[in-house]
Amino acid sequence: MSVPAIVVAAAGDQLPEDVGKSGPLGLLLIVVLLIAVALLVRSMSTHLKRIPRSFDPQDAPPDIPDTPAGLVDQRPGEELLDNLRRAPRAIEPPRDDTGRPDAPRG
Repeated sequence: MSVPAIVVAAAGDQLPEDVGKSGPLGLLLIVVLLIAVALLVRSMSTHLKRIPRSFDPQDAPPDIPDTPAGLVDQRPGEELLDNLRRAPRAIEPPRDDTGRPDAPRG
């Protein structure tokens, strides 16, 4: 039963005037945290002002072509065909394997 008596004796060694008081280090820590929060709020408000009100494409300004040729509607897929015509061939034509001994005969 001596263990609880030691705990009670350790709690009784504190002076009542020291209980609940914070030191200057605690005040400094609170001031630094308040300054950091104020800077973060200021930075976030400037970033939020730059965000557009809506991200919907219907709110975006219409795309106006630079040339009169851009006003004429092209056939669907014409741009894709033009890109494929300009691109190098990615698939080679089939090779003639008639001279190989393991070629299938048929």
